[in-house]
Amino acid sequence: MLKSARVIAWLLLAALVIVTVCPIEYRPHPRGFPVTVERLGAFALIAFLFAIGYPQHRWRVCVLIVVAAGGLEASQMLDPSRHGRVADFAVKALGAVLGVAGAFVISRFASRPAKACA
Repeated sequence: MLKSARVIAWLLLAALVIVTVCPIEYRPHPRGFPVTVERLGAFALIAFLFAIGYPQHRWRVCVLIVVAAGGLEASQMLDPSRHGRVADFAVKALGAVLGVAGAFVISRFASRPAKACA
């Protein structure tokens, strides 16, 4: 499970980098969710998968995903059709923190011994 979480996390991060730095007309625009929810969810999922894949390095994962979010927001300023904003970074950073926290909570519950029913 660790290996598959790592592979999926790296693939999703690569896809996220591509859609973040490409011109806006090439970015997918899924319908149904506000863009803020999409950003938060994408970073939460990626951070969650990295935290599951690298359980001994969860806090490093959190820091690195937050730094990646900042770098990706800054890189958007290289394309005139894109814009990097502090508010977008904050949403992505929050997603990263929530994803790592979710992995931490789930791993705590999964590692608890089951209580016997009396």
